[in-house]
Amino acid sequence: MKQIMLSGSGGQGMILAGIILARAAVRDGFEVTQTQSYGPEARGGASRAEVILDDEPIDFPKVTQADVLLAMTQEAADRFHTRLRPGGTLIVDPMLVHAVPAVDGPVHRVEITRLAREATGRTITANIVALGALNRICRVVTDQALLEAVLESVPRGTEEINRRALEAGMRG
Repeated sequence: MKQIMLSGSGGQGMILAGIILARAAVRDGFEVTQTQSYGPEARGGASRAEVILDDEPIDFPKVTQADVLLAMTQEAADRFHTRLRPGGTLIVDPMLVHAVPAVDGPVHRVEITRLAREATGRTITANIVALGALNRICRVVTDQALLEAVLESVPRGTEEINRRALEAGMRG
């Protein structure tokens, strides 16, 4: 079983990223749950997507101890790092998370926002870059399933820019 938490603020696309990751896991034949939570402000408020995937049926749909935490804001890192299991992986964007909380596990600082800007000219694609980086670091799903899930989930006409964003994250 893998428990993954994608967190940030409203407008960063963490909910969509969670949906895409769940779709990719289904393509790879996993049992999957995906839940989401966001503040009442929508844009700017805290948001979180949780994805659990397993070979067996999943009894409880919420993340109890994350194997992977992606934190795209300082608030998200501060708030959710305690939900990371011992030995779990923390991924942060150092442009947005300046004080990385101490965790019992590997920490990966990936300049997700910079990679998005360089690959696509748009920071709005940072959520797709983040998925590529998460999968490169943690090997959650196959690259092909993730690409297909991205292409079926993004708005029509943005497939190529999102492909570039995903590839940027996969390369690091």
